[in-house]
Formats: sequence, C-alpha cells, structure tokens
Amino acid sequence: MTSHQNAQTMKPATAAKKLGVYLEATPAEFREGVVSRGELNALQADPPAWLQELRRNGPHPRPVVAAKLGISISGLARGGVSEALTTEQIEALKAESPEWLQKERATQAEVRKEAVRIKEKHKQQDAEQGGQPRQARS
Repeated sequence: MTSHQNAQTMKPATAAKKLGVYLEATPAEFREGVVSRGELNALQADPPAWLQELRRNGPHPRPVVAAKLGISISGLARGGVSEALTTEQIEALKAESPEWLQKERATQAEVRKEAVRIKEKHKQQDAEQGGQPRQARS
C-alpha cells in the first residue's frame, strides 16, 4: 500500500495568521491565491524578504501588537487601538506609556499571576489525590 498525501490548502488569511503577519500588508499574489501546507512550511523555514520585512517592521496584526505591548487583544480594544501598527508605532506607544497602557499591563500581569496560582493549586490537588488526574469539569 502506498501512502498518498493530499495537498492541503488554506486561505491567505489563515496562512497570514499562522505566519503572524497582517494580511493586507502581504503581496497581492499571496492575498489572491491559496497557500498549500508545503508552501506555508517553506515560508516558515526560509522566509522571503517581504515576510522578513513584515515581521521586523510591520504593520503587525492585533495579536502581535498586543504581545509586543504586553497586553491582551481586548486591552487593545479598550485602549482604542483597532488598526494594525508598525514596530515604530508600537515603540512610540511604549515610550509614551499612556495611562490606559499602564492599566492594561497591570491587568495582564494580574491575569498571569492568577493563572500561575490556579496551576499550582491544581498541581497540589493532584498530588493530594495520589497523582490521579482530576475529572474533567463541565
């Protein structure tokens, strides 16, 4: 029996998301076609100049902007940031450090602390139960 591999394809928006780039900033030939799994792997392994430039300078999609600012995507929305930003704009925002950004960073820090606390609590509960995994909660 021979193995036959189907060429999986995806929409450009999906590929851009997986590459961490803003779709509207990609070349027209990327936006207008479909991307196979092999093409995506090739772009990730050996990014062309346009992809390197987008990753370095943007404009960046909201998840990347949020990560670079150390806040959540919801925090971006609360701060009034709805468009893609360049690396230069992100750095300017960090330097300016508006009140909303400071608040969102503090909120994100609390969320991370709480996640660690819950993880530790579950680890302790698992140890007390003799290492048996907890039942899935609904």
